[in-house]
Amino acid sequence: MTVYRKQPKTLAETSAATVSEVDARQSSGLTSLFKGSNLPADAPRAASVARRTSETDITITLGLDGSGICDIDTGVPFFDHMLNAFGRHGLFDLKVKVVGDTDIDAHHTVEDTGIVLGQAFAEALGDKAGIARFADCTVPLDEALVQTVVDISGRGQAYCTLPLPTERVGAFDAELAVEFFYAFARDARLTLHVRELAGANTHHIVEAAFKSAGRAMRAACALDPRVTGVPSTKGAL
Repeated sequence: MTVYRKQPKTLAETSAATVSEVDARQSSGLTSLFKGSNLPADAPRAASVARRTSETDITITLGLDGSGICDIDTGVPFFDHMLNAFGRHGLFDLKVKVVGDTDIDAHHTVEDTGIVLGQAFAEALGDKAGIARFADCTVPLDEALVQTVVDISGRGQAYCTLPLPTERVGAFDAELAVEFFYAFARDARLTLHVRELAGANTHHIVEAAFKSAGRAMRAACALDPRVTGVPSTKGAL
């Protein structure tokens, strides 16, 4: 059981895009990413986040209210496939560009992508007013069955129970899927449970996990017209 915690930071409301925000989206490729989708270039629930370390150089653009347009290039083909599944089934417009030290292994690339994607969700959600907050989704893939439960709680923690029958899917180290979810939950500041209910094929199990996570995030991030303000008895998330 691994738990991550991070103090939430105050995020400015983004109810209307300013000229500088539009310029930033255009320079980062956000506008072109959303072209052809149902998400306008100045949509407030969008974010562009970049992070560079000695191990990885990552830029992610995200639109919460998109149509599943994805452009993924991490240098790790199986991970690209998983992020594409996450974005398409979550109906997130998602552009991911990563240059990582994959000559060593894929660990830094996968974990750091989880960090930056989590930061993008936290920024795009803003003050979280009007969101559904809680959601769950169970997804089958042939013999595999995986459930993801989400609470956009402001507390970054993940609990993953994904016993995998093999160590690798092709060249991909299968345990990195869990490292991704831990990093993503921590920096998105949400509570995430991912549970394998059935499964015998590692590829199927991991893919079902990413699909169920995408669908659960889609439902948790959705705006509910019946919700007034932030959905919390504390008045903040």
